[in-house]
Amino acid sequence: MEAFTLETMSVAMEGDGLEIRLDEAGEMTVGLFRLPSGTDLRPLLHGLEGDLCQCPHWGYMLKGTVRMHTPTGSKDYQAGQAFYWAPGHAPEALEDVEYVDFSPTQELNAVLEHVKQQAAGS
Repeated sequence: MEAFTLETMSVAMEGDGLEIRLDEAGEMTVGLFRLPSGTDLRPLLHGLEGDLCQCPHWGYMLKGTVRMHTPTGSKDYQAGQAFYWAPGHAPEALEDVEYVDFSPTQELNAVLEHVKQQAAGS
């Protein structure tokens, strides 16, 4: 059994108020995400299937509101809500957001690598 804290998790991405910290647990990854208000990840997902994140996520919103864009429309998730985001989504922070999520490691790593490459090219 393990416990995860902000202080012990590895920084996967950070800058301009964005912070992603990760730690693996079996075949899953625990993630702590901070997205500043106005962050729209759709441009960084361009080039993935459907230009959307294809990794499923289960988690809990700690702070703020995130709008999840999907091919069938968008839905807002707010602090205090647990969530499941199926493959085929793109987040936009409507206000400063913090959430914890649990994702299959292999799928999450593929998406994050793509996002890092896109961010480096912009």
